[in-house]
Amino acid sequence: MSITTAASANGQHLSSRTSLMGWLAVVSVMMGIFAIVTSEILPIGLLTSIGSDFTVSDGMAGLMMTMPGFLAAAAAPLVTAATARFDRRLMLCVFMLLLALANFLAAAAPDYWLVLISRVMAGITIGGFWPISVGLAGRLVPPAFVDRATAVIFSAVPLGSILGVPAGTLIGHFAGWRTALNVMGVLAAGVLVMLFAFIPPLPSIQSTRLGVLGSALRSASTRFALLLTFLIVLAHFATYTYVTPFLEQVTHVSDGLITTFLLLYGAAGILGNFLGGAWVARYPRSVFGLAAGLIAAATLLFPVLGRWNAGAVVLLIVWGIAYGAVPVASQTWFSKAAPHTPEAASVLFTSSFQATISTGALAGGIILDRTSPSTLMLLGGCTAVLMLLVVGARFAECLTGPYRTEQRRTRE
Repeated sequence: MSITTAASANGQHLSSRTSLMGWLAVVSVMMGIFAIVTSEILPIGLLTSIGSDFTVSDGMAGLMMTMPGFLAAAAAPLVTAATARFDRRLMLCVFMLLLALANFLAAAAPDYWLVLISRVMAGITIGGFWPISVGLAGRLVPPAFVDRATAVIFSAVPLGSILGVPAGTLIGHFAGWRTALNVMGVLAAGVLVMLFAFIPPLPSIQSTRLGVLGSALRSASTRFALLLTFLIVLAHFATYTYVTPFLEQVTHVSDGLITTFLLLYGAAGILGNFLGGAWVARYPRSVFGLAAGLIAAATLLFPVLGRWNAGAVVLLIVWGIAYGAVPVASQTWFSKAAPHTPEAASVLFTSSFQATISTGALAGGIILDRTSPSTLMLLGGCTAVLMLLVVGARFAECLTGPYRTEQRRTRE
C-alpha cells in the first residue's frame, strides 16, 4: 500500500477533519513509537541496577534486550497477517495498552522471570505497532504534508535515545529502576489516550499475507538487505547493550556521568539520523558503508581510548552519528528491494532488525560473561568490518551479473 494510495482512499477522513486534528494524530503515533523505543532500550541504562537487585550477571540481565527483539521478529509478520482486516486505530490502542501493562509488570516484579515475561509483552507490542505505524502518515494528513508527517513520526526513534533513555536512566539513578519503569507505564497509558482521542477510525485497506512476504524474500536484493542489516545491527547491539558495564568497569565512570555520556550519544544519533536520511536516497551504499566503518572504528578503539573519559566521549559521539544513520539506511534498502509491496518491506525490516537486536544482545552477554568488556568491543568491531567488506564487495561487483539484471527488472 503506497502512501499516496492510502491518502486517496481515505479522503473522506481528511475532508472531515481539521488540519490540527490530523497533526495531533501524527504526534500521537510519534509518541507511541517514542514510548516503544524508550521502553525497548531503557534496560541498557538500567542493566546493572536491575541485575544487582535480582542477583543475576550482566549477561543474564542482557536477556531484557534479547526477549523483545525475538518476539518482535516473530510478531511482525504473524500479527500483521492475523490483524490485517482490523481497524488500524484499534490495533494501535491494543498494542499501547499491552506496553503499559508490560512496564507496570516489570516495575512490580518480585522475581526476574516476571521481568522477562514483561519483555515478551513489549516484544509483541513492537512487532505489531511498528509495521502499522510506518505508513499511517498518508491516512492522517493531506498528500502535500505526507513527507513532513513521516519525518515527524520517525523522529521518535532518535528522540528515544537522546531523551527517553537518558531521562529514564536518570530517574533510575535517583529514584530506582522500578520508578523509571512505572514512569514508562504512565507514559504508555497517556499515549493510549492520545491515540484513542486523536486518531480517526482507520479500516484496513490492503492486507499483507504471508505469501507476499515469501515472494519478497525470494528477491536477491531483499536477501542482501537482510545480510547487511544482520551484520551491522549485530555489531552494534552486541557491544552497545553492554556499554554501561564497560564505562563502569574500564572507564570507571560514575552512575550520574554515565547518563551524560548516553545523552551525548543520543544527540549524536539524532545528527546521524538526519544526515543519513538526507543522503541515503542518493548514496545508499556509501551511507551504509560509512556507518559500518565508523562503528568499526569506534568499537575497535574503545578498549584503548575508552579508558579515559575524554576518549570515551569522543568515541560515543562518533558511534552515535554512525548508528543514527543505520535504521534509515536499512529501511531504504528494504524499500528499494520491494518497491511494489512497501508494507511487506516494512514487516521484513522490522523482523530482521528486531531479531538481530536480540541475537546481538544474547551473543554479547555470553561473550561478556566469559571474557571482558574490552574483548566484546573488539569482536563487535570485527563484525562491523565484515559488514564493510560485504558492502565493498558489492560495490566492486558494480551491479553486474544476476544482481544487475534483477535491478533492471525492478526499475522496469
